[in-house]
Amino acid sequence: MIEQTTDTLAVVALAERGALIERGRDRAEHDRILTTLAAFNAIETGGAADSTGPPAFPLKVAAWNLERCLFVEASARHLKTLDPALILLSEMDDGMARTGQRHTTRDIAGELGMAYAYGLEFLELGLGSDTERDFCTDGENRKGFHGNALLSRHPLGRPFLVRLEGERIWRNDPDQPRIGERVAVGAVIETTSGPFVAVSTHLESATAAAYRERQTVDLIDRLDAAFPGLPILIGGDLNTGNHAGGDFEAEGLFARARERGFERHGGPLEAMTTRPSLITRWPERAMKLDWFLSRGLRMVDCAILPSVDAEGRTLSDHDVIHARIEGFI
Repeated sequence: MIEQTTDTLAVVALAERGALIERGRDRAEHDRILTTLAAFNAIETGGAADSTGPPAFPLKVAAWNLERCLFVEASARHLKTLDPALILLSEMDDGMARTGQRHTTRDIAGELGMAYAYGLEFLELGLGSDTERDFCTDGENRKGFHGNALLSRHPLGRPFLVRLEGERIWRNDPDQPRIGERVAVGAVIETTSGPFVAVSTHLESATAAAYRERQTVDLIDRLDAAFPGLPILIGGDLNTGNHAGGDFEAEGLFARARERGFERHGGPLEAMTTRPSLITRWPERAMKLDWFLSRGLRMVDCAILPSVDAEGRTLSDHDVIHARIEGFI
């Protein structure tokens, strides 16, 4: 668990990034790179919480895979309609040509008046997929950062990053070479009734259910070791049903989480959470990928907000899931 914080993640020089493509193909060398690059060994915190005091229940929470975050201001306006106290975001760019080199997490937090914690999933060594290149404003990435974030209207206590168990399967991808692995970003939320842990995560898409099951068990193990006895909220894109024809019930992660005392919340089971977008233009099917897992928290009214703005523009290939936390169980 990484708990070192910084106000700005250290940028890897462009010339060094080029050399990392070949070095990173070897698993052992890839993991050596992870341990030596400062950006992978700290969590960035910033923004300004709207309130300096602890919140009272009920609290609204939202989770959204923003698919790189092409539309910062429109996405912030969309989230404002829910008025969440906590937002769990995934696939957030910082210094990528496809999103105008913007620090999308910092900018959304600024629009919403929230504090944030941001951690790297990947150092991207290319410009992205063919459809993403259509949005590139430059021929190179200034930073190449891509990761997860937790935003809050209230102070974030003890922010942390967990790099999930995995096989580093993206290191040899010919079209989207990357250094890194899926992560969870979290913090302690100190309410007037006591503390709980909020975690934004993103499980692996390019593999089968057993891989995500291991990642879920790994994450719960580490959270229980670091925060014994505290209620926990995990949320985000769990990629359920990938490589199983979209069958989210084929995922063992739900059973493993239930064994550890977690309940799942994803809105109506028949309601999917993905849609075609400007980047993901021809998905094979709509899928239900996005969930909350909670333990020790009373959560109600979980629902899905379509990721289509007032002008009819699709903001992401994922819809927003949101719920209300009434208190502790």
